[in-house]
Amino acid sequence: MNLLFKPAAVFFSAYAMLNLSVLKNNEAKISDPVKQINNNPKIQAAILLDVSNSMDGLIEQAKAQLWNMVNVMGKTKCKGETPQIEIALYEYGRTNNDVNKGYVKQISPFISDLDKLSQHLFSLTTYGGDEYCGQVIYTSLDELNWDTSSKSYKVIFISGNEDFLQGKMHYTLACTEAKKKGVIVNTIYCGDRLQGIKEHWNLLGECGNGSFTNINADAKPEDIPTPYDSTLITLNNKLNRTYIYYGKEGKRGEELQSSMDTQNYQLSTAAGVARFSAKADKNLYSNRSWDLVDAKNDDKKIIEKIDIKTLPDSLRNKNKEQLEAIIAEKSNERSRIQNEIQAVSAKRVVYINEEKARRANNNTQTLETEVEKIIREQVKRFNMKIE
Repeated sequence: MNLLFKPAAVFFSAYAMLNLSVLKNNEAKISDPVKQINNNPKIQAAILLDVSNSMDGLIEQAKAQLWNMVNVMGKTKCKGETPQIEIALYEYGRTNNDVNKGYVKQISPFISDLDKLSQHLFSLTTYGGDEYCGQVIYTSLDELNWDTSSKSYKVIFISGNEDFLQGKMHYTLACTEAKKKGVIVNTIYCGDRLQGIKEHWNLLGECGNGSFTNINADAKPEDIPTPYDSTLITLNNKLNRTYIYYGKEGKRGEELQSSMDTQNYQLSTAAGVARFSAKADKNLYSNRSWDLVDAKNDDKKIIEKIDIKTLPDSLRNKNKEQLEAIIAEKSNERSRIQNEIQAVSAKRVVYINEEKARRANNNTQTLETEVEKIIREQVKRFNMKIE
């Protein structure tokens, strides 16, 4: 996925550093209108992706694995509650990015808007280049608004190939910063494991209290057809009809939701269905910034604050009481459909696990399989468990 760096020999006054911190916080709030609902521990994951010429397969895997990663995180509980999940995305290795920033670019700060995050992943293309791993890791640690609680699971996944020690920013500086902020750094080499060790990808995993693994970036994630796929597609279409857009960006939000459904399903049945499953979890998938049903859960007086002219044409002539009734009806319908999706998804998982057991000879390591293994092991360190 993607990441970070910080220019050397640049000194800020205490006042300037304070203003920079405030600016970063404000940018994060603007980028993601989803506010933190409670003070529970978070799961923050920064994905740092090599986008040099040889990494087309990695990007394809990243598009598909997002929803599996989110679904795994969504099953995590801390004292019975689901941690708030935020994901950031960086690219590195593109030589037409700013050379002064080590060819590193932040694609997205920490956000909880999964449609936007998926859109960012689908926008990635390969080009270049020089891959400065130490740079991108340090940049992500420096730029992102990492939670300060020691109870939060804060993690970086950096994936790519070529020598890990390229660039002026040495990995030990990133390692020191990671330890200071309590961030676990996991390195994922695209290629043979021994070659990854020769190219030093095991070093940061060790010093950052994280892990080192390798994947076949050109492998296609396993896409096992099941008897439940068509049912989930139908349920997802019904689910989409429970959304009521509002606001200046409301219509665009609805269109993005539909577009990401299509693009993920076209990528693979598994990616599409994994996305549908994530949409069935209200703790994972919320569109309160453009959907009245989700917004009403946070703000009971939302109807009094919106511009009626931004609603769908069929609702613009409704009074407050009528709108309240329609929102309540859509909310109940959504909950019912989400429960159905979760039940069918569970049966689909059982079917796939049984089919994989019959195909026991396929043990290809992909971004999806390795990220899931890492998350399942590491959340335990923070008194979290995956149910």
